[in-house]
Order: sequence, then structure tokens, then C-alpha cells
Amino acid sequence: MSNPELQTNLEKYARLIIDAGCNLQPGQELFLSSSVETADFARLVTRIAYERGARHVTVKYTDEKISRLHYDNCALEVFETMPEWAALLNNSMVREGAAILSIISDDPEAMTGIDPAKAVANARAAHAACREFYDALDFGRNVWCIAGAAAPAWARKVFPGMTDCEAVDKLWDAIFTTTRVYAENPLAAWEEHRASFAARTRLLNDQRFDALHYANAAGTDFTVGLTKKHLWNGGGDITVDKTPFFPNIPTEEIFTTPDRLRADGTVVSALPLIHNGTLIDGFSITFENGAVIDFSAEQGYETLKSIIETDENARRLGEVALVPFASPIRETGILFFNTLYDENASCHLALGQGFPDCYEGGTEMDSEALLEAGVNKSATHVDFMIGTEDLQIEGIKADGEVVSVFEKGNWAGIFA
Repeated sequence: MSNPELQTNLEKYARLIIDAGCNLQPGQELFLSSSVETADFARLVTRIAYERGARHVTVKYTDEKISRLHYDNCALEVFETMPEWAALLNNSMVREGAAILSIISDDPEAMTGIDPAKAVANARAAHAACREFYDALDFGRNVWCIAGAAAPAWARKVFPGMTDCEAVDKLWDAIFTTTRVYAENPLAAWEEHRASFAARTRLLNDQRFDALHYANAAGTDFTVGLTKKHLWNGGGDITVDKTPFFPNIPTEEIFTTPDRLRADGTVVSALPLIHNGTLIDGFSITFENGAVIDFSAEQGYETLKSIIETDENARRLGEVALVPFASPIRETGILFFNTLYDENASCHLALGQGFPDCYEGGTEMDSEALLEAGVNKSATHVDFMIGTEDLQIEGIKADGEVVSVFEKGNWAGIFA
């Protein structure tokens, strides 16, 4: 696209992120994280935030190449603690009521070959030191949003064989397509998108399923239990003070938190998973009584192992998400090598932390009470994709009634 056209669409996208994703209010703080590779877009987002009346925008830049140098040169013990200033930054931002915005543009292979133990230690340390920060997001006290931005290394992986300029341009086009930026009024399109989820979430909540059973020809044969007070969410979220926002741009999923003690059978990956800059592909995971008891991977086995061993509950599930195979992102035909996009092209599960707002009254409970109720507690939350064109999902009620939820990868019966 021409430079003026690109700039117009970048402006529309930045406004969408601030107005719909963060729903930034006049006088509110914004805490923005961005790679140095996408600094120009971060500056644009910052300008839009101030136009919307932001009190102050705090920008934290990251650099994958420097992060790689840290992993290659620092001892494990360095990653076992988080600098006090870094924890103070995160915790103070949520204390001030800031909207938390992450602009991601990760190189899918930036951390290939690092010691997975260092990445796990880093995640544990961050979760412990920034408990106030993560609780504010998990319990709906602050709005938060994750959105993508095109950068050369990511673009080259998605569109190999092109020049950097061609690949970046094509990736921006894909981002604009999947986030409805090309709509005449993107904000109105997203409000319509939000409304489209309401009927299905209501139907799912009305069913009060006790469990879901998944099966496909790839080898998935798996049953996951749901809590008695589970709630299905999708099409955006809302804080405890009733502020609507979109945690992910794009989003195509309807999701809930399962019973952490009830998962049995095997699931087989449908798409590669990028975790901490490392590719995991061709993998399967077997559960018994809610916990992972076996797993394999053609690529990235050690990284998958490190996810499962992050802490004692990382081997249990925190999310089940339903995404039709005929989703707009899948229909682009693009493998993004980025979970934000790929998880919205496929039904997926997540190991680790569950969602308090997916349990009735959960945002008013503490983490220990939620754990007792079946909502998982962990320092990690890693989505992985299992949705295929032939995936069958059945909802099983407590009285044994079976209801078809997905047939041939898409919504079935009353949900279609």
C-alpha cells in the first residue's frame, strides 16, 4: 500500500486500540509496552492517547536482541529475582488505575536455543514480584489490551522470500484485515463484533454443561470438566467498575475456565506454538485427573517441558476456548507464528492460570478460594491450538444428556 494509505490505516488502528481495546478515559494513566522495533507505532499510539485526554503515558521499551544477550550471558540465578525498580513500575501503574497496553511484534525464533530454565525462572520471579500487577488484571481491576504491530523479523517469518519492506507491508495488511481496520468505521465494527458474541455466550451459559468432549482424526480424544459455576465470556471483557474493553485485538474466541481437577485424554496440536521466542510443533499432551501425565513434541520438547514444569499447577488447565474453523483469521490462510493471532484461528486450551471472571462471583473471591472452587492458579498461562476442520465437540450435562457444540470444526445445532 502507498505510504499515505498506510499512515491513514495506522491512525485508524491506533485509535481502535485506544478507544476500543483500552477504552481510555480522560485523566487516566496509560502504561504502554513496546519493542524498540515498533517505536514509531508506539509514538503514534501515545499521541492518540493524549488526544483522548490521557493524564500521562508511561512507555516501556523492550529489545529482543538485548534480551537474547542476557539469556546467553547471565547465570540462572540472575533470572530468579526481578529488579525492585521493575516490580515497582508494574505494580505502581495498576495502583494508579492505568490502562495496560502491550504492543507485540515478537520475532518467532529470537530465543531459539536458550536455556528454558532461565525463561521459567524469569516468569516465576516476575509473577512473584508483580503479584499486585497480575492480580489487578486477573481480577478485573484494570483494563488491559494486547495488540500486534508489524516488524521485520516477524514479517520475514510469516512471509519468507520477500524483502523486509514487502514483508512488513504485507503483515500490516494482514493485521488491518483481521482487526477490521478496513471497515468504514472500525469502532462501530468492533461494537457489532462484541454484540455478535452475546447470543452464543448466553446459550452456552444456559446449557450448564458439566463437561466437554473433543475428538478428531488427528488423535485428539479428550474430556474436560467444567465447574458448576463456570461462565462463558467472549467478544470483550468488563472491569469490576463496569468499564468495557477488549483484552485482545483481534479476538474471535468464546472461552471459560474449566475445573482444574477434571481433564482426561489426549489432545494433539493443530498449529505450531511460539513460546518465549522458541517454536514448539507436532506436539501432543495427555491428561489424567486434570494433570498432564505425558507429552511429546517433534520440535521444542524442552520448551514444552519447561512450560509444564513452571510450577505445580502449570500442568493443569486454566482455559478452554471455542473458535470456529471458519474464523476470519483462519480464512486469511496465514500462519502468523504469534499466539495472539493463531489462537483466534483455532479452538484452544491453556495451561496455567484460570480466569476469576469466568466463575460466578470469582472477582470477589481470593485466589485460594478460587483454587478450592476449581479455578487454577499458576505463574503461567500458555495457549495452544487444537482446532481442526473435523473437530467434534460435545457438551455433556450432569444428567448425561449430550448436546452437539461443534461439528466439522464449526458451531453446530442451536449454536450455529
